[in-house]
Amino acid sequence: MRRTGVFAVSLVALAATVTACGTGPSARPDVAVVRDVGDGAVPAPEQDEPTEPGLPVPEEDLAWRDCTADTVAAQKLPTGPTGLVLECSEITAPIDEAGTVPGTFPLGVSRARLPQTPTDVAPLVLTTGTDMPSGTALAALATGPMSGLLATRPIVAVDRRGIGPSQPIDCIYPADLRALGDLGQFGRSGDGPSRVAELSREITITCTDYLQPQELMFGAAHAADDLDQLRLAWNVERIGLLGIGNGASVALAYAAEYPTHVGRLILDSPAAATADAELLAESRARGAEAAVDAFARQCVALKCSLGTTPRAVLEDLHAKAANGELAPLSSNAMLTAVTGFLGSPRGDQQARVRELSDALAAARDGDVMPLLELVDLAEAQLSSAGQFVSRCSDKQRQPTPTRALELQRTWGASYPLFGADTATGLTACSAWPSMPAPPLPDAVDVPVLVLGSAADPIVGNGGLESVTGALTAVGARWAVVSWQGAGYAAALHSTCAQARVAAYLETGELPPNGSLCPA
Repeated sequence: MRRTGVFAVSLVALAATVTACGTGPSARPDVAVVRDVGDGAVPAPEQDEPTEPGLPVPEEDLAWRDCTADTVAAQKLPTGPTGLVLECSEITAPIDEAGTVPGTFPLGVSRARLPQTPTDVAPLVLTTGTDMPSGTALAALATGPMSGLLATRPIVAVDRRGIGPSQPIDCIYPADLRALGDLGQFGRSGDGPSRVAELSREITITCTDYLQPQELMFGAAHAADDLDQLRLAWNVERIGLLGIGNGASVALAYAAEYPTHVGRLILDSPAAATADAELLAESRARGAEAAVDAFARQCVALKCSLGTTPRAVLEDLHAKAANGELAPLSSNAMLTAVTGFLGSPRGDQQARVRELSDALAAARDGDVMPLLELVDLAEAQLSSAGQFVSRCSDKQRQPTPTRALELQRTWGASYPLFGADTATGLTACSAWPSMPAPPLPDAVDVPVLVLGSAADPIVGNGGLESVTGALTAVGARWAVVSWQGAGYAAALHSTCAQARVAAYLETGELPPNGSLCPA
């Protein structure tokens, strides 16, 4: 029996090679002089005269509650630096800013700070969009070795509707969500894209019935409206935004809808602007392959449990899972665990390489339980019903099952681990109603800092050229800083990138375009 109406009732009450920049292109990359340091500290930015008006400190604040212990326990995080405080709160946003659908939506908000975090500076607002809960990314950053950015100012994360601590969207039966995570691998016959498209139709009917009349209110434009509710709660004119991955699309939508309220704009690992589903998916597959290559190099250097050929072991496990030999572990669920694990900034990097290596080695030796535990953790962060709804709301130009089947073959050859499963998953949103593309700004009055990484397993790096091109088209000033490491988002992994972020937030001045941050 479908669950209908329950939700409505509860709510009523940048370039890979950059050639354009406002300050002009450099002849060769400027290597960042700020290097990653062992203790994770972020060097204080030089106190230059601001080139842009400073960000205003909130005149009012939310009702925060300490949730440090609960967050650390729920996400199985380390305790983090001494004195770390994680706080939780909530804002209420209109379902539709235009008023066409009545009611409100509760949104989860998180804040992280250290004892030395200044109290007289404006927070940085973080959104990861649909990639993972924004609060999850913030907690991983705060408790991991790269928490030094918090010493410069507090960071506040706002979760998209139905994601993380925001009011859940409970519209997908657990069995269907499991089948979607497995791409229909078990229990059916026929080709994968068609099976996933059929599952998409079933889930879409259930979710649109459950969400009506607000089933079309979960796109990036509405997420941008929700961010403005935080600005209004603070009673400030401008906010500083860090949009990561899909969150960069939300940040650009905010700049389009609220241009006078943008004080700083940072786009980290941005998804391609106005890209179709096929381009975005291939970028993810390419980034994930690069991240696995980086993992394999680290694994060999650490003499890990996978021996001298970690990638070959992973490819063999993937093939066995695809053939049902590792059931109940599917090939796509295994890849979800790998991408989630490699993307996270939490914990000591060498220890994490060994942890993933040991889980894969156990599966190689016949014990899939350690990998299944990683699957559960990754899917809780990357594959909720709320993420399905928002991702499908953002998607443009879905391929047909026939086209996805073609891509299975071509991407399977180009991206041996991730290509075929990524192509199969292209039809996961095929039945969702068509939505307008996320809006892009007509003008951006503040300089824009764009960050990229060489091997992002969750987003990839295919969006830089598209985003910087869109910024150039409207006369915006921008500069790209490229991190040469592997992981989800430069700002979450690199103290060099964080130092650039801190300096930009302080003064509004952009670093030299084409700057590099070492791995």
